Amino acid sequence: LDLKLHKELDEFYEMVTKLAIICIRKNLKLIIENPYSSTHHLKIYWSLKPALIDNDRTLRGDYYVKPTQYWFINCKPTYNEINEEAKFNKSNKDIHHTAPNKRSLMHPDYANRFIREFVLSKEQLKDYKAME
Repeated sequence: LDLKLHKELDEFYEMVTKLAIICIRKNLKLIIENPYSSTHHLKIYWSLKPALIDNDRTLRGDYYVKPTQYWFINCKPTYNEINEEAKFNKSNKDIHHTAPNKRSLMHPDYANRFIREFVLSKEQLKDYKAME
């Protein structure tokens, strides 16, 4: 089992590295999201450093605190000011997925807020607000 998991980790590490290299070479924008911990494989071994670490995702409306790191390749976080209180989504009991996958889910409120806060340009954010 340990060897199988190590092989799978190696395959995923190779794939994400190839994806990042292709995007860098082709000047494509890419945002990679992955758990953040001091023992995480990408934190220890990857030469690219995350542009953003969200230590408490509940502050932006996610289900769990779940520290997460983000790499912005060929782009940078925009750090738009979002003047609204995040919804508190304590439980994902209404989502019918297997238990091991529940912690991997991202609440739509969190995804929406993350995009508005860190991905959209100021002009795109104005257009988004105008459509509401």
